Amino acid sequence: MQLQMTFREALGASDRPLIGIWVCSGSPLVAEICAGSGLDWLLIDMEHGPNHLESVLAQLQAVAAYPVTPLVRAPGLLPVMIKQILDLGAQNILMPMTDTPEQAEAAVRAVRYPPRGNRGVGSALARSARWNRVPDYLVNGDDHVSLFVQIESVTGVANAAEIAAVDGVDGVFVGPSDLAASMGLLGQQTHPDVVGAVGRAFEAVRGVGKPVGVNAFDPAVASAYLEQGASFVLVGADVAMLARGSEELAERFVGGVE
Repeated sequence: MQLQMTFREALGASDRPLIGIWVCSGSPLVAEICAGSGLDWLLIDMEHGPNHLESVLAQLQAVAAYPVTPLVRAPGLLPVMIKQILDLGAQNILMPMTDTPEQAEAAVRAVRYPPRGNRGVGSALARSARWNRVPDYLVNGDDHVSLFVQIESVTGVANAAEIAAVDGVDGVFVGPSDLAASMGLLGQQTHPDVVGAVGRAFEAVRGVGKPVGVNAFDPAVASAYLEQGASFVLVGADVAMLARGSEELAERFVGGVE
């Protein structure tokens, strides 16, 4: 039995940037709708979305039949929970709020089996190894998991090259929202200073040979980041699209809402 391609492998196999959507609703049905859209990847969010282990499992199962790569954003650097997320069958982890190479190294340890890390061994009990139906899962465990870390602060940008260079970090995702907040520009993700900081992070990460991504829901901003060399971009979110779409209907047919 074979597992799906990791996000690391998908990036390496693609001749273009990969375009994704944030799945924040917690709904397996919505995740499946997004999975069949033709986009390349999904971000199932446990940091800000109403997701728990059972809902993440249901979404992973719902999207497994589609040619899309799911990433799960952990709520934080919580090794016990990361172990559970991996055992559910998540092959791609996004670690938020990574400010230092030491934090990146701790994230690597959380997703790797000994001796490289401290992930607990439970493959016979877990979907990750299809209950020991994946040959040599433990021996090849590192090959089945990719780790991406999220830089979203002034400190993270300053340390971007060192973070990206950590062995076991497969790529970096830049978060303009929290980055803007850390710069004293709360809610101003497209402020020139924020865009400039994102660009510096891009340059640092690409300088050590790792792929770098970003989220940008404004199409013009997303296109600009792609031109700057982003390897993967989130261009929308399920809940945001539903909110804006329903508001547009209300504006057209009702006259808007207060």
